[in-house]
Amino acid sequence: MGQTVPLQVIVNGESHESEVQARLLLVHYLRDELKLTGTHVGCDTSNCGACTCLVDGESVKSCTVLAVQCDGAQITTIEGMAGDDGALHPLQEGFWAHHGLQCGYCTPGMIMAAADLLARRTADGPISEEEVRKGLEGNLCRCTGYQNIVKAVQAAAEAQRGVTA
Repeated sequence: MGQTVPLQVIVNGESHESEVQARLLLVHYLRDELKLTGTHVGCDTSNCGACTCLVDGESVKSCTVLAVQCDGAQITTIEGMAGDDGALHPLQEGFWAHHGLQCGYCTPGMIMAAADLLARRTADGPISEEEVRKGLEGNLCRCTGYQNIVKAVQAAAEAQRGVTA
C-alpha cells in the first residue's frame, strides 16, 4: 500500500488534516480526497495546465507536485476564487463576459494561471496582449484560439484596477 504521511493544508480558506500516501499527487488529493473537481486532470505530463492551482499564491501544475510537498501551505483552487458572497472573481466574470471558453476544460487552469499573472504584475496601466500570452504560456486551450481568453484577462485586469471596460 505504501507509506502514509500526515498532511496539513488550508484549501480555499478551510483547514484540512489528512494521512496521505507519500506518492499522492496534489491534483489527486484535491480531486479524490477533497472532492474539488474543478482542478482538471488533462495530460498528466505538465504540458496542458488544466490542473493549475495556487500554492502559497504561486501557480503550480498540481500534476507535478506531491501533496506532501504542500504540507503547511495555503492552496487555492478554482472553487476558491469566488467571493464569500458567491460573487464571481473578476477573472471568472471576464471569461464569462468575453466568451473566453468553449468546452471549458482548460478554463479553471487558465483562470488560476491568470490570477498568478495579475497578482505578480507590477506595471501600471493596461495589460498588453503580449503580456497576457506570455503569462499564460504552458496552459493550453484546444478550442478557442486564445483571442477571447486574452480579452477576458485584460478585462479582469482593468476591473481589478477599478477601470470599467
